[in-house]
Amino acid sequence: MTSLESLAGTARGGTLYGIGVGPGDVRYLTLRAAGLVRSVDVVAFFAKRGLEGNARRIASPLLAAGRPELRCEYPVTDEIPAEHPEYREKIGRFYCETAAALAALLSEGKSVGLLAEGDPFFYGSFMHMWRRLSPEFPIEVVPGVTGMSGCWTRANLPITWGNDTLAVLPGTLDEAQLVDRLRSTDAAVIMKVGRHLDKVRRAVGAAGLLQRAVYVERGTMHDERVVPLAQCREAQGAYFAMVLIPGEGRRL
Repeated sequence: MTSLESLAGTARGGTLYGIGVGPGDVRYLTLRAAGLVRSVDVVAFFAKRGLEGNARRIASPLLAAGRPELRCEYPVTDEIPAEHPEYREKIGRFYCETAAALAALLSEGKSVGLLAEGDPFFYGSFMHMWRRLSPEFPIEVVPGVTGMSGCWTRANLPITWGNDTLAVLPGTLDEAQLVDRLRSTDAAVIMKVGRHLDKVRRAVGAAGLLQRAVYVERGTMHDERVVPLAQCREAQGAYFAMVLIPGEGRRL
């Protein structure tokens, strides 16, 4: 019988692994992701100042005491708009410094697993490391369950039917853009809701989609919340929150 360890495989020295840890529940990790979390020489993760880091929290049941870790602490997160020059300067410098720290470990022949919430190639900080390090070091990306997939599953909400088109929109878009994009798609996922919840709710209403929209907060986590957007009255949402608008396509 094939063992779980042989299915998961092992880590190679000098390789960076972008490990998708899924939307919040450690049980949603793939075999490959779980195996690498256990076997890499160093586990690296991004975190907001003063917090554990959501990706590390998800993977924590798989981390043995004393495992070497590299904490990569953001200088800013949502305190400054992403378009602000100060944000771009601080985050750009942070990504360069983090890439240099990872490169030093890889040059020593260590395998490094950089944890990524959801999927590493979907709105993830890992992509900025991949862009900087892939010309010099071998990198393996381990896909993960996306946050939106975890959320629509927990909301019991099939998102696309038949020939429905799906738009994935950041809530950071201005209101007019959101309305325009929502009017031109069959189904939508609005991510990065957070402090933009009030604006997002207005845009969804203006597009005539409020009655279909569902607000999901911390999907798959222990404190998740699922509620119709029309009944969600707060001006701001949680950092890990999104709005789902299911399509109404062909049903047989």
